[in-house]
Amino acid sequence: MKYMLLMYASEAEATKFTPEESQALFQTWQTLLREAQDAGVLLSSNGLSPVTNATTVRVRAGQTLCTDGPFAETHEQLGGFFLLECKDLDEAIRWSAKIPHAQYGSVEIRPLWDQI
Repeated sequence: MKYMLLMYASEAEATKFTPEESQALFQTWQTLLREAQDAGVLLSSNGLSPVTNATTVRVRAGQTLCTDGPFAETHEQLGGFFLLECKDLDEAIRWSAKIPHAQYGSVEIRPLWDQI
């Protein structure tokens, strides 16, 4: 079975790290990634850009509605993801509107963090 581990934390807390703490944390991540690769369990790993880059798509009465930010209602839970390579946000929105969840829930678009 494959598992996606969705990591939640306060973005504001990350800005409070000292340079030394940031470097130690970076090393911890590197060690974890090497360990998971060596164990053969790592399929893919990446971070999401900050929520300020998110777009939420809903389709209601045939209309595609886009909202900046991750504004899913509190009774909605993350149920899965698609990983797509699109030329721009508009193309991603078009694909998101085709996902059934957009009809009764929402689809949040988050660019992957492309830093290594």
